[in-house]
Amino acid sequence: MIEVKNLTKYYGNHRAVDHISFSIKEGTVCGFLGPNGAGKSTTMNIMTGCLSATSGSVSIGEYDIFEQPIEAKKLIGYLPEQPPLYLEETPREYLRFVSQAKKIPRGSIKDEIEKVMEETQITEVADRLIKNLSKGYRQRVGIAQTLLGNPKVIILDEPTVGLDPIQVIEIRDLIKSLGQKHTVILSSHILSEVQHMCDEILIISKGKLIAYDTAENLEKMMAPKTSIEILTDASEEESRKVLEAVEGIEETEYIFQEDGTLQVLIYTTPQEEFAVRRVLSLKFAEIKKAILKLDIVKANLEDIFIELTNPEEDRSREDSGEEPEEPEDISENNIAEEEKTEQTREEESL
Repeated sequence: MIEVKNLTKYYGNHRAVDHISFSIKEGTVCGFLGPNGAGKSTTMNIMTGCLSATSGSVSIGEYDIFEQPIEAKKLIGYLPEQPPLYLEETPREYLRFVSQAKKIPRGSIKDEIEKVMEETQITEVADRLIKNLSKGYRQRVGIAQTLLGNPKVIILDEPTVGLDPIQVIEIRDLIKSLGQKHTVILSSHILSEVQHMCDEILIISKGKLIAYDTAENLEKMMAPKTSIEILTDASEEESRKVLEAVEGIEETEYIFQEDGTLQVLIYTTPQEEFAVRRVLSLKFAEIKKAILKLDIVKANLEDIFIELTNPEEDRSREDSGEEPEEPEDISENNIAEEEKTEQTREEESL
């Protein structure tokens, strides 16, 4: 459905998107996950044809967004981080305007508006001024405009930002329902949101694609990331002798507790975890020492996110006390100005 190849974007000497390639199947809800400033919004702006690329290609269905922009954009519904709403209009008036801009046939506009309002559950506020609506309802209006014309692809940039917890849950449920009829791409820097809404996760850091898979497979990919935490009345020397006799252990840490017990952190792989636990119990029993507590800690998406977006060389630099490299000076104003210039060029070419 969507094919991105070698996508690169420079702002002056700053490389905001660095040779990104990926494909998204039809009917998938895909999350763009990354820290603020990672390149998520820039990538989305290029994918929707709102911003040109320095190099690379983007195909929506069978159309190239740069070579066949009109055909490709007909397949896309896009909601930027700041919804482009006219606050002095009602949702119904605004959706009528967007329908006309999308060149939906005049005779179909009324039914089309009613359909998307019902789907996004804004019918009850359809005739109130948008400026008087809550942020959650405004976001629903923004999502409703993406659905006009029934595009195959819905792209949402930070759709839950600024919402209260109840609104977040409501928008999350709405996006899940959209995934049953459309291919949905959304960006977020909030891990839990991506976990709850997405079939697949694409992690971007410093303009580079560093991982793309399901949450489950990403967790497996990060093995060894399973640790066994035990609390024992054995001494450190006794514990070391026991652990040396257990296969499948890759690393251990020993922490003395105030009550005189010993906490041991045992790092292994998910595949070895069950066998290690079983042998541990037997070995401690042989020396007549008790395991007072045993917990299993497995890698979650947050661990993966930190691991992938904080490369080893960065952590090594921090540990050694070295100063991090100064980022190139690139302000949001400069980016916005370049985007505005490119948009003007596109409008002049039409």
